[in-house]
Amino acid sequence: MGGRRPASGAGSYFNASSNPRVAATGLCFRVLIHAGLKNGNLSTTREISECYGISSNHLMKVVYDLNVKGYLETIRGKKGGIRLGRSPEQINLGALIRDVEDDMALVECHTSDTQCRISSGCVLNGVVADALKAFLAVFDRYTLADLLEARGDLARLMDIDLNAPVSARRVGR
Repeated sequence: MGGRRPASGAGSYFNASSNPRVAATGLCFRVLIHAGLKNGNLSTTREISECYGISSNHLMKVVYDLNVKGYLETIRGKKGGIRLGRSPEQINLGALIRDVEDDMALVECHTSDTQCRISSGCVLNGVVADALKAFLAVFDRYTLADLLEARGDLARLMDIDLNAPVSARRVGR
């Protein structure tokens, strides 16, 4: 059996491929990075799927959600595709995570319907709330523009031509 092995000590809880929530958030970041590198030119979901080697089914749901929330603009039709719906500087990573995550609970006691017997007297809920706040505070300091700083390296890795002329089929922002 080939493929990448998890880092030493990595547990299944933080394996992005087995955690749908982590995988979906990661897809959001990757779709926006790809679209951000295209300088307003359209990308197709097939192009992004092939670039990252990811399922087009999962990708379609992510693209739909990002479009509904205004992060992407979609153009229908034979020559359609997707592009950023906002400038990279306007896409805050902390806000993006909050927008795309339905459930940020890291442990059961952090949910409204907890069945844990000790949750009312346990300190763990407060610890988890503090940790989540700190986690999001780091992402709040960054935008998509920060993720695109290494444009040349990213474009080379993704086989994207940064010098391609911008498509005439632009919709105003």
